[in-house]
Amino acid sequence: MSSYDVIVLGSGPGGYVAAIRAAQLKLKTALVERDKLGGICLNWGCIPTKALLKSAEVLEEFQHAQSFGIKAGKATADFEAIIKRSRTVADTNSKGVEFLMKKNKIDVIYGNGAFKDAHTLTVTDKDGKTTDINAKHIIIATGGRPRSIPGVEIDREIVITSREAMSLAKQPKSLVIMGAGAIGVEFAYFYNSIGTEVTIVEMMDRLLPVEDAEISKTLEKSFKKAGIKVHTSTRVEKVKTLKNSVQVTVSKNGGEETLKADKALMAIGIQGNVENLNLDVIGVKHERGFIPVDELYRTNVPGVYAIGDITGPPLLAHVASHEGVICVENIAGLNPHTLDYNSIPGCTYCQPQVASIGMTEAAAKEAGYDVKVGKFPYTASGKARAIGAREGMVKLVFDKKYGELLGAHIIGNEATELIAELGIAKALEATPVELGKTIHAHPTLSEMIMEAALNADNEAIHI
Repeated sequence: MSSYDVIVLGSGPGGYVAAIRAAQLKLKTALVERDKLGGICLNWGCIPTKALLKSAEVLEEFQHAQSFGIKAGKATADFEAIIKRSRTVADTNSKGVEFLMKKNKIDVIYGNGAFKDAHTLTVTDKDGKTTDINAKHIIIATGGRPRSIPGVEIDREIVITSREAMSLAKQPKSLVIMGAGAIGVEFAYFYNSIGTEVTIVEMMDRLLPVEDAEISKTLEKSFKKAGIKVHTSTRVEKVKTLKNSVQVTVSKNGGEETLKADKALMAIGIQGNVENLNLDVIGVKHERGFIPVDELYRTNVPGVYAIGDITGPPLLAHVASHEGVICVENIAGLNPHTLDYNSIPGCTYCQPQVASIGMTEAAAKEAGYDVKVGKFPYTASGKARAIGAREGMVKLVFDKKYGELLGAHIIGNEATELIAELGIAKALEATPVELGKTIHAHPTLSEMIMEAALNADNEAIHI
């Protein structure tokens, strides 16, 4: 039996980062993966979806070329080529992780891992051959998979998940998307941009329910303008699959409606991959598909840890990576700082993009803060006008008493890049004065952050 200091089960952005950090700290490390290195994020999530979205953005640029003084022929989407490019990008990233494993001398063992005891995994490869490996510390990083509505079967042909949505052989003429979180709205934007008739259904009262209400309202207005049919405060009652189509029955305010489409995309959330790990054999607690852990990612069983989506929300790749580093550094005795879950940036890559960190305005008020809010619209930005991106706003929420940045919310061009500055500002406890007095280059989109901070004290110059 091969023995290690650390075994990581799962090679997503939590698992492979944890393995690399363990190797850097001179711990003998093995990584167990049942499919492709990089997990869902690199192969079927974060990376390939961003490739799809970039294709949609390029298509829209061509379609609006005349507004920039450029004459071009009619641009259309080559669906097969878009999908092929996305898969190529994903494969390249997976190979990059493979290189990193070799560079850091990490043993990669392919197969399904299950606990034999708290320090031993039995790995079964694709041919059914089993191998036992042992370690003092085992980190579970098996990620998650799409949830479904009770009673609705995902057949992966007519009722599909995000995985099928990014690898279809043929573009659907119409699509109903169930769920308006990040996955739902990203696919709504992508498919609408390339010409599919899109309807999105959300049980909550707005798109992106976790975001600030004002941001969600702005996105809904943009989606409707683009031709996406939006049904909020609407419940899916029944999904009926036919030979080549689907009927989704929804209800709102006591009335029912049947939505018909070629396909339906299930995007209501994620559940953890806790099955087939033999967690009950070693006594690891798991609740509603997730594994509870402490602030250092220890489960209730000594020597067994869990990181990433398997531990529950926030279900974000960058959170999993940071959890992996903290977990391993604790194992190595480095006494790391724990993660501040109130300072996690969240990004949605539709157009307009949405990004946020910290509390919404409503949440801050509910927490008892007396707040002051600073806003700045993209329409007032010289750079935004120059690049033809006048849709959106920057919204900053501060504690009125001490000036603490409680939350930051951006909708618009490059929002997912702009949010990083506000993450640093929040970590360094910057106030409106510090953000507003920091010189930002002109013309840039980042100037809007400065102006929004100034606006919180009624000192904005350009509005």
